[in-house]
Amino acid sequence: MAKKIVVFYYTQTGQTLQIAQSVCRPLAEAGHTVIYKEIIPGRPLPYPCSGKSFFQVFPESREAIPCEIKPIDLSDAAGADLVIIAYQVWFLSPSTPFHAFFQNTAIQQYLHGKNCLTLTGCRNMWVMAQTKVRAYLRDAAGKWTGHIVLQDRHPNLVSVITIVRWLLYGKKERSGLLPAAGISAADLSHAAVFGQIIAGTLHSGQWNCLQEQLEKAGAVRCKPSILFMEKAGHRIFGLWAKFILRKSKRPAAHREFLLRLFKYYLFVVLYFIAPIGLIFFYLAYPFLRRQNNSK
Repeated sequence: MAKKIVVFYYTQTGQTLQIAQSVCRPLAEAGHTVIYKEIIPGRPLPYPCSGKSFFQVFPESREAIPCEIKPIDLSDAAGADLVIIAYQVWFLSPSTPFHAFFQNTAIQQYLHGKNCLTLTGCRNMWVMAQTKVRAYLRDAAGKWTGHIVLQDRHPNLVSVITIVRWLLYGKKERSGLLPAAGISAADLSHAAVFGQIIAGTLHSGQWNCLQEQLEKAGAVRCKPSILFMEKAGHRIFGLWAKFILRKSKRPAAHREFLLRLFKYYLFVVLYFIAPIGLIFFYLAYPFLRRQNNSK
């Protein structure tokens, strides 16, 4: 029997939609109905963006302050057997369009009782954003069934350069010594495997087994060293965001100055402090793991 899958997504570069389409391709080929619902900000966010606009969204994304989004037509989304939420990670948090999505009363009512699968494409840090998305789903009484994350597989410091080059200059392709930015073509193609697993679950109805099956197929990868940096960064980003929001009001000149300070802080941390922190982590990790195993 054909099922209905509704995909809510927001994308600037088009990558998130590509990921969702790859995952959903086996579902459509199996005869299921896949409906895509784009989340559109009231004021379109530019792509390529300027350095200024790139950092402007930081305090609001970290502090879950939504941007304005256009109304979402749910008339053809009723009776969905599965809702897929394809979101981005901005500054270790969900993007502001998704804060607006989850905080919308009509959307909260729509998600109530529905099977929901989360999907994201990111550089390499996603755990804290997913924690917030899971909290949103609990508040809406949605039934979280699984998570798929596609990541840039290049080294951390290399991917920082390529993602900035992509977002600010629109250059995604490989050039010189730099690899292509974002999710690789091979990983995009492989994402169809997850769709085949979802198709099997739609047939069986065994939603409690879906995440385990997805993980066996490589849907979730999390390095302890990256998670260590992400948790620390998330806490510090919270302090910065609160400070910037408290001391200035957009688009006041004071806010611009504070955001520039944050930008300089961020690059110093990424290229000088984080490598030292990783050395400490790798030295301490065997002892921490031994302590955890003994509990």
